[in-house]
Amino acid sequence: MTTDSEAPAGTHGAPADGFGGATSEDCPEGVDTASLAAVARMLGEVAGVIREAGRTVTAIATDPQLAASLGRSPRTGVRAVRALARTLTEPAGLGYAPDGGRVGRAAWLGGVLTSRENLAVAVAVTSLKLRIRLCAVRHPEFIEDGPVRRLLGAIEADRQTQALRVFHRAVRADGAERALAALAPSLTEVMAWNALVDENPFNDAAAWCIVTGSRAEGDPLLGTSIGAWARWDRGAGRAVAEPPDPALLAALDEAADGGGISAHLRNLTAIGNDGRMIIQRVTGPDGVTRYLVLLAGMAFGLPRNATPQDLVGAVTAVGRNDSPYTRAVRKAVAQTVPEGASIALIGHSQGGIAAMNLTEIPEVNQKWRLTHVVAVGSPIDFKRPRDPETQVVSLVNEHDVVPNLEGRSPVSVFPVPADWLEITWVDPAHDFPMCHNVGVYAQSLDEVVPEARDRVDALLAPYRGVVEETVVFRLHDR
Repeated sequence: MTTDSEAPAGTHGAPADGFGGATSEDCPEGVDTASLAAVARMLGEVAGVIREAGRTVTAIATDPQLAASLGRSPRTGVRAVRALARTLTEPAGLGYAPDGGRVGRAAWLGGVLTSRENLAVAVAVTSLKLRIRLCAVRHPEFIEDGPVRRLLGAIEADRQTQALRVFHRAVRADGAERALAALAPSLTEVMAWNALVDENPFNDAAAWCIVTGSRAEGDPLLGTSIGAWARWDRGAGRAVAEPPDPALLAALDEAADGGGISAHLRNLTAIGNDGRMIIQRVTGPDGVTRYLVLLAGMAFGLPRNATPQDLVGAVTAVGRNDSPYTRAVRKAVAQTVPEGASIALIGHSQGGIAAMNLTEIPEVNQKWRLTHVVAVGSPIDFKRPRDPETQVVSLVNEHDVVPNLEGRSPVSVFPVPADWLEITWVDPAHDFPMCHNVGVYAQSLDEVVPEARDRVDALLAPYRGVVEETVVFRLHDR
């Protein structure tokens, strides 16, 4: 099952009422999902406008000039203050909506901690619930009786403790891998919904970014900012070419049979996730020399390790384009690729993030022509290439949790740019992190969505020629 930027995976669904009595019959496949997706986007925009209205009214109500005017015209001033107060605090107005400024933020915090109802939040939650119902067209587990539906019911009832218990029971029954993978297709919306109705004030900003379809600077679970992670991630990045290893080069040659996208992913499987990358010099079918840069995903182990491919680096790279991994790759390319040459970047997971980061850096675009980026299982949707001629391809298994990390789910109602190619599919492997594995992605492209593989291979046709040289680099954080 595939979708692309012309028909986003998220444009499928059903009505947005509560989840308590929902069944799969509530999401008929003949529903006009494109129209409902437009409604969901509009509701998110309306929620953002209502939120800004609350901030504007708060600014007026707390303006010192308003207080000063009471002495000049007490009767009119009192009526104005009462009208502003009713607008900010009563159900007939904006619900409980004070926000902005020192006084407004203090009042807002009190409302979060006491679960006061807010019109903007109510509209935002309606948008999120509609998006989840849209997801259910492709993933009926979101409304059929089971752990996912029970978890959503607990969130709707504002019972976060119960929701945690439901998830814990699902982990005990099916394992953490399957429990996470079951939520993955709309995990972003589920976390945003929970963030808006829980008593944690720190995760609301990220939730609102998800509601309005903008890039978040934190996570919707705890509210930890990317800036906090970035303070741990200050390595200079270094790339050292390894001596040729005949056994490894033979394994790469064997894995690269055919030279297509699934073959490149098998090459990444061959080098593993221990801090290595590949640059290949290729003579294309037209006789022109081009370069393939293959970037592996996050290394296993501690949150920080000797390579730039660690957890801290992955989180930082989602919101920053100048990470140690990106710097290390730039140095490897500078050692191998002559200026002005054409490059195709293919990255899995964190490698896909690093590839997109390179396209955003002016100096990189000035030195080389970045013709293609293929990101596989990567959260890259809020990144934009500096060169409009760079062709971006995003490949996502909808049960993979990782692409959700930037705040856009694989079935989002917010489409990627029209000139991108986004392909998502429902893979038989529903266990995370297994479904995130680069080898599983290669297998899926060959066996589940070969038409997607063929589309990507057609785009990369200029790079499908004779490999004249393969250089393997070892990447270091410092």
